[in-house]
Amino acid sequence: FKCVQNLPFIVMAYYFHDHDERVRNFDYKRRGRGRFGGRTYNDRVRKVFWGPKPWARFQDDENGDITMSDAHESSRSRFVPYPGQFRRGADRFKGSYTDRKSTSSSDKSSKNSEETGQSWYKVSVTYGKKYDREWLLESIKKCCSLPFTPIEYHFEENKAVFYVQDSNVANALKQVTRKITDKDNYKVKILVHRSGAPLSVRNELKPEQLEVVKQCMSKRFNAAEQSLSLKNICSDPDLVAQKIDDVFFKRFCIYAVIKIIVEHIPELMSLDLSSNKLHYLDDVTDLLFGIRNLKILKLSQNELKYDRELDKLKGLKLDELWLDENPLCKTFADQAAYISNIRDRFPKLRRLDGHELPPPICFEIASETTLPTCKGSYFCTDDVKGLVLHFLQQFYTFYDSDDRQGLLAAYHDNACFSVCTKSPPSNSTRALNDYLRENRNLKKVKDTALRFRLLRHKRLNIIAFLNELPKTEHDLKSFVVDVSVQTNTLLSFTVNGIFKEANDKAKDPVMAFSRVFVAVPAGSNGLCIVNDHLCVRSATSEEIRKAFVSPAPTPSSSPVPTLSATQQEMIQAFSLQSGMNFEWSQKCLNDNNWDYTKAAHVFTVLKNDGKIPEMAFLQ
Repeated sequence: FKCVQNLPFIVMAYYFHDHDERVRNFDYKRRGRGRFGGRTYNDRVRKVFWGPKPWARFQDDENGDITMSDAHESSRSRFVPYPGQFRRGADRFKGSYTDRKSTSSSDKSSKNSEETGQSWYKVSVTYGKKYDREWLLESIKKCCSLPFTPIEYHFEENKAVFYVQDSNVANALKQVTRKITDKDNYKVKILVHRSGAPLSVRNELKPEQLEVVKQCMSKRFNAAEQSLSLKNICSDPDLVAQKIDDVFFKRFCIYAVIKIIVEHIPELMSLDLSSNKLHYLDDVTDLLFGIRNLKILKLSQNELKYDRELDKLKGLKLDELWLDENPLCKTFADQAAYISNIRDRFPKLRRLDGHELPPPICFEIASETTLPTCKGSYFCTDDVKGLVLHFLQQFYTFYDSDDRQGLLAAYHDNACFSVCTKSPPSNSTRALNDYLRENRNLKKVKDTALRFRLLRHKRLNIIAFLNELPKTEHDLKSFVVDVSVQTNTLLSFTVNGIFKEANDKAKDPVMAFSRVFVAVPAGSNGLCIVNDHLCVRSATSEEIRKAFVSPAPTPSSSPVPTLSATQQEMIQAFSLQSGMNFEWSQKCLNDNNWDYTKAAHVFTVLKNDGKIPEMAFLQ
């Protein structure tokens, strides 16, 4: 029987392996009655894994012998320390300090949200620190059904964290969890919780303080070299006078400075952030997406302790980097290890801490970086060219008018229409919002039912929807037309160009568009649209520079006569069809007494003979 007494311990030791956390208190014995009076391991685990107590049917008698008892007979009561205070489930620490702390934290978050007047949500990506920021955000945006802009992207332990403001976006992000697979075939887990406003929003600089910071930065900006020195900016006299120097070391101020740089000087090539007591580079990572031309970055005399902080700047193609007098410089065994570590993150680095580096050893084949010259419009034949250009002139004449009802005859009875646009960046205007609400971008919209609702059917519905879009003014001379398919019964062509909203507001943003028409022959010499897809985006700086530029007047010693509205329309149409600029189109029409047909014939003959100079085609 003494062997039987030790049987539970023998079986239990055999059942659990050494690394099982269930046996961590196996040797601990609490004071109780009898040899087995105290619990020697977690009673809850015993009930889960063992079922009924293995020795419940054995009881000690006075002589130490063991007698059999009824299995259903209640066993003797056990010693339970701290009775009535430990509870399982959500109420296990009811009324404790933990609940009071979490409640106060929740109240604080709600209070912060009420102060800002916005509902904020905190998005956490489990183990997101190991992922590249650009890859992670792009992957989430592709899977998310709604566009969003991440605010204050940073890391908390191993998690990548950012904030969003819209509750609909928060719900959409919840659906993204476990839909993204990384390169190691692991599912990316995303958690979304309601939160107070992020620090950068809650503790934003006041408008008058922000203006002082902008003026201070403007004095330190070198426009000729596209460089900005923010070295020890907290001691700047302007900031000291406004008492901004005391708060400038806070994280939200650095975030505000980086935001100003991204918004106002995106072409910056050199930035000096030395002597600013930077411990982390979370906010500086916005440079990755806002300043692509940055070549020189100075981070000397800061408080950077770990080289992993530089991982947040991996996307920058730096030529020169300064890190001297940071604590991380002392963590390397020698200078060679230091250079090797930094160069792993910035392979094309040429100078480190002011010292020239040996050229990097790489096996990349040098490729030509000069892009080919953009070609003009492409038409299969001259007949198709005349047909398409005449159609576009008529179409956009009605489209840019106050009433687009005249386009009713241009669409087939069973035509389809859709709009696609890209989410505008956070620092852009809201000009694209009217198109963003009807965005049918198949990379963003995953719901089949929503895709169907965003597709406009029947020409009456299409015209009604077009009348709801903002009134526009298109730059006809910016049009580039490409005919992709041409048969006897079908014609498909794409139009790329520039337009702006036609209203009384100042500084209307210039936007770019790409429109795909699929049309069938209609009548003797016309087209009827069966499918129309409009894609709208923000215009590039080069497109904005060239947009709506009035043509230079024809060189002449005599005064230039005033052109009538009809003559101006003829010049635009002739320039669009011939490819010549306005100056030479006007000259050709004027030399032929404004006879459009005769001018077109003369142009065709001279072009075939190669007698028209290249400058006539320069826009």
